[in-house]
Amino acid sequence: MSENLLPNDVLIEIGSPVRESRLTVVDELARLALAADLAMAAAARQALLRLAEDDSRSVSTAAVAALERTAIRLTPDRVDFGQVAPGASQLIADVLVGEPALAAVSPTVTVSGPGLRAMMVGRRLRVVWNPESDWLDGSVTVRGPAGWADVRVTGAVSTEDAAIRGYENLPADRLAVITDPEPPPVKKPPNRRRRARVTALTAGLVAFVLLGGAGVAYAMNQGGDETPVAAPVAEHSHPAAEQAPLIPQTAIPVPPAIERVPLARGVKSVAKPAVVATVKVGREPEGVAVSPDNRTVYVANQNSHELSVVDARSRKVTPVQLRATPRFVALSGDGHTAFVSMYENDKSGSGVAVVDTASRKVVRYLSTGVQPYALAVGPDNRVWVPIHSKQMVELYAVSDQRPDGRIMVPPNPHAVAFSTTYMRAFTPNHESNEVGVIDMKTDKVVGTVPVSKAPHSVAVSPDGARVLVAGYDAGSADLIDARTLRRTGPFQVGNKPQSVTFAVDGAHAYVVNEGDGTVSVLDGRTGAVTATVRVGGSPRSIAVSPDGAMAYVSNGDDNTVSVLRVGE
Repeated sequence: MSENLLPNDVLIEIGSPVRESRLTVVDELARLALAADLAMAAAARQALLRLAEDDSRSVSTAAVAALERTAIRLTPDRVDFGQVAPGASQLIADVLVGEPALAAVSPTVTVSGPGLRAMMVGRRLRVVWNPESDWLDGSVTVRGPAGWADVRVTGAVSTEDAAIRGYENLPADRLAVITDPEPPPVKKPPNRRRRARVTALTAGLVAFVLLGGAGVAYAMNQGGDETPVAAPVAEHSHPAAEQAPLIPQTAIPVPPAIERVPLARGVKSVAKPAVVATVKVGREPEGVAVSPDNRTVYVANQNSHELSVVDARSRKVTPVQLRATPRFVALSGDGHTAFVSMYENDKSGSGVAVVDTASRKVVRYLSTGVQPYALAVGPDNRVWVPIHSKQMVELYAVSDQRPDGRIMVPPNPHAVAFSTTYMRAFTPNHESNEVGVIDMKTDKVVGTVPVSKAPHSVAVSPDGARVLVAGYDAGSADLIDARTLRRTGPFQVGNKPQSVTFAVDGAHAYVVNEGDGTVSVLDGRTGAVTATVRVGGSPRSIAVSPDGAMAYVSNGDDNTVSVLRVGE
């Protein structure tokens, strides 16, 4: 990223032969490196990297200190799983990726330690330990344009046949750390602390990081090497899907119950949401997505061939014209890229528009199979595109949109959702009346679950434990245990349920009923309907803001989006 993006007065001081001028500009560069403008922040850090090698020791020292202040922050920097019972197969902890905003851009996750896996989705680093040895003393490192930081991870398998001990939580304003009252002695590695890089990065490298990333990374380690593991590129067939075992032998092993370590308490979902506003968008809106910072809503409008970009605060709408009929929209993890599935009523023009959200311009069009449906960005840094007419899901890299494999599923996939806890993807298959279960480590269909007639949409609870499916022709919804694949339900909702999602806290779920213009609010754990909210005519899709405060429902007949307050 070129330093020319910096203000002219800053550039003048950076290049000044006067030491005091270069020393003065360091603080301004540190301020810019913390800015929400990611291109500006990257340029500022690049300038600081150059000044860190300045001939003046005072300038160099100040620049190194500024790089440290503006580097990625991980809270906590230590995860201790404590003592676990012999045979325990999986424990999970979440770490908060803090400021600066640049920290969420294209992070790379590496792990060191037997049985460790880690993935980063948005601003959370999820650490998973499958005990493979008597003790663990490893680390997880996150690298990106905002420098790098690591988390030390420890744990041990108890010699006693005891149950897994509980976790102790820190105060609500901090991320809880998994601890054990009396941790066993472990071998201590050299102390590794977060530090700023002082080796200058080339402009091309920073530009690649900024333009290529989705803010989603994944790594796993089975042997202790500190190297990232790329997602597999493969094509798999799925013969005789109907005969696939309900609980396959390749299922991810987990203990009967996993105690999770939550992030600090956020917005609490309410039992009866209220419509607080209605926003006029394009003609016949369908798919909806909300940016990671909650500030922007993206709406795919079928009859106007445009993507509406809605400012969530002012509710000002800016259209982005597309060459074919847009259907659904998904966002990269950092919010920099929108992916819009498109096809005409005669199924011509099938493809995906790739939109740069900063410039609000289409940067390329991808050719896909016929009739791409409700696409999604997975925790594996790939765009999953269900191809309705071809009984498959196509995969594309988020960074450069290169093809990255395909997975054959039962007919015909309408959507896809992910459980990062069990690294499984779920597809509702409209014509087969079942949900396909995909092992994301192998890209293989490992099971199917029969559900209510014509499943149209699927969502996974925030803890990855429950899967909600809408049965369009049945007027009902089903819940599936993401680990055991046991189904409960059906639960009667409104007429023609078209779209589903969960509240951010998982306490409630939402079902959009196209046939009667309502949203059914469900208890997120039991499936019981707690409320019915009337929205616009022929509602199609729903998306909840990442902060849990608002939900947005597209109304196909009214050319509007209903804004619901779902959290308090």
